[in-house]
Amino acid sequence: MGIKSRLFVILAIAVAAIAAAAVPAAAKVSAHGDVVHIVRPQVNANQSGNWFGYNQGTLEQNGKQFHAVTGYWRVPRASSHKSGENEYSSSWLGIGGGCVDSSCLVGDNTLIQTGTEQDVDSSGHPSYSAWWEIIPAPSITIANITPRPGDLMYASIAESPSGSELWTIQLRDVTRHQSFSQTIPYASSHLTAEWIDETPVVLDTSGNAFAPLPNLSVTNFDHATTNGAPAGLKSSEEMQLVDSNNNVIGAPSAPDRDHDGFNDCSWAKSCGVPSS
Repeated sequence: MGIKSRLFVILAIAVAAIAAAAVPAAAKVSAHGDVVHIVRPQVNANQSGNWFGYNQGTLEQNGKQFHAVTGYWRVPRASSHKSGENEYSSSWLGIGGGCVDSSCLVGDNTLIQTGTEQDVDSSGHPSYSAWWEIIPAPSITIANITPRPGDLMYASIAESPSGSELWTIQLRDVTRHQSFSQTIPYASSHLTAEWIDETPVVLDTSGNAFAPLPNLSVTNFDHATTNGAPAGLKSSEEMQLVDSNNNVIGAPSAPDRDHDGFNDCSWAKSCGVPSS
């Protein structure tokens, strides 16, 4: 199947699923994992206008390409950071869309991902959901997964066979015994892998923009793998979230002792390392 045919299939799946999906009360989320917006690199930390977490790239990984990524995380609890505004966040893992090199000078414009959404409306009411997405199509709500704060989530995105451009996306709420699986064709670059908390792009009354970040409890990512092996995370792969004034407002910790996990902290300049 050619790239144009694959894109047609992808968009057809997206349109059909979106028509059946529930629309969030506060706003329509139009994109979770738009290509990472780099503000500036600094020593041992790259900075983004909408991501914080860990990103591995093929140049930084000596030419490694990514055909599978997995990981676990705990759904963070969301609460209002600023009274009276709609605030949005998502936690996810994916392949593509990130920094190809450790200095974050080279980006990637493909992305396949799945995760959870943690939003707060202008009255302070939180809501939680699950989704998957393939750029450039919008995100699709997973109706049969109903995550809650503290739930243990597992996600896997894998190309099988390797090089086939046929991907299986799996998301599981381990705590609630809810699961989702979708196999789709997608022409990925295979250039990056990531484990991320994010302020998604939303279509709200003000138009298309990065959403305000709510207060989140610490997001713990763990047991991260790429291509079936432990991820081997390094501090040079950290991604910090910065605001429009380049102030750090979201930060990952250093990798845990197994180098397969970390903590993500919102509205903080640093984050404590997980105990295990």
